[in-house]
Amino acid sequence: MSTPHFLSNNLAQPPVLPPERWLAAFPQGQWGDWNRVSTAMRPGDLVWVSTGHVEWMDLVARLLQLQPGVRVAVLSASPDQTEGLRAINEGARAYCHLYAVPELLQEVAAVVAQGGLWVGPELLERIVAATRQLLERSPGTAAQLPAPDLSALSSRELDVARAVAAGKSNREVAEQLFIAEGTVKAHLGAVFEKLGVRDRLQLVLRLSGQGGAGQATPSK
Repeated sequence: MSTPHFLSNNLAQPPVLPPERWLAAFPQGQWGDWNRVSTAMRPGDLVWVSTGHVEWMDLVARLLQLQPGVRVAVLSASPDQTEGLRAINEGARAYCHLYAVPELLQEVAAVVAQGGLWVGPELLERIVAATRQLLERSPGTAAQLPAPDLSALSSRELDVARAVAAGKSNREVAEQLFIAEGTVKAHLGAVFEKLGVRDRLQLVLRLSGQGGAGQATPSK
């Protein structure tokens, strides 16, 4: 079983310490300075790095170089798209708010553990837009992508998938479709399973690759 680690620095000003919500999310988690975390982490573990570290990008790179099998999540007190892209470019598998609620932090860890990528909806939309532009500039590459088969999706699952592909959050999808947010999560889980994707980013890329979201006939 993987272990969550938080990279801290008591000597920094201000000190970089795990927030209470992180401690509540991972009561069995470990935290400490570079020497402690770099020694304790194992392949498959998730190391959380705060942008409170002045050299946080260098730390992400060093962690992945030291132990390629480890996964890194970056936490920011003031998330923004540019910083998020830097985190992903450095190899991080997640980027989210430093003070996210414990349930969200646990969800992030679960997605990353399954091989997925976690980013906010705005950054997700930016990544997808860049991918679409790349595919448009490279039609030969786009032609090699398999057309998504959405025939297994129900009409409501397809509605949810399309809304997510547009970059909407679960709450926004719920408001758009006049359903409960929990229902959105249930439909999204079914969509992931039926399409064989691990996270929202993979779903968006699957649907945007060849415009397949508007071409399939959903199951009833």
